[in-house]
Amino acid sequence: MKEIKLRNGKNLMIENGDRCHAKEMMEYIDKISIESDFLTFGQGEFNITLEDEEKFIETTSKKNNALFIIGQIDGKIVGNLNFSGGERPRIAHRGEMGVSVLKEYWGQGIGTELIKYLIHWAKESDIIKKINLRVRTDNVSGINLYKKLGFVEEGIIKREFLIDNKFYDSLCMGLLID
Repeated sequence: MKEIKLRNGKNLMIENGDRCHAKEMMEYIDKISIESDFLTFGQGEFNITLEDEEKFIETTSKKNNALFIIGQIDGKIVGNLNFSGGERPRIAHRGEMGVSVLKEYWGQGIGTELIKYLIHWAKESDIIKKINLRVRTDNVSGINLYKKLGFVEEGIIKREFLIDNKFYDSLCMGLLID
């Protein structure tokens, strides 16, 4: 567990997710799904059961190349980061991350702190040598954040997202861990 004082003076608690967080995580996912079009899912598209979420959290916590963390303020989940490394030996050293923050907490540095936690964890792991992510090319604030933390652009995937009959491209970014 790590505690960080945010720009707004509140304390952010970052900790590994546990199956006891599953129900609140499902509520969190429902909320963020309607707050941003930058996610890979929209409202009602994340169709999983409570048991599925519990199993996902539990399975992730047992892997040495995966991380599932939550950010809490006053006991409420306000942010989340998930990183999954490759399943086979040749790709176990790299994985993809996803991060989200409740809209009412944007601009407080929560996403930055969650990613910094991941980077520190990856360096300490002796397994993870690369963190990958994909971000919509029109998510300028996200791209700027990732660049600030050392991620570099690696390529563009055309028509990665289809939202309301409009296509959006995705920028692949990566961070080498040495």
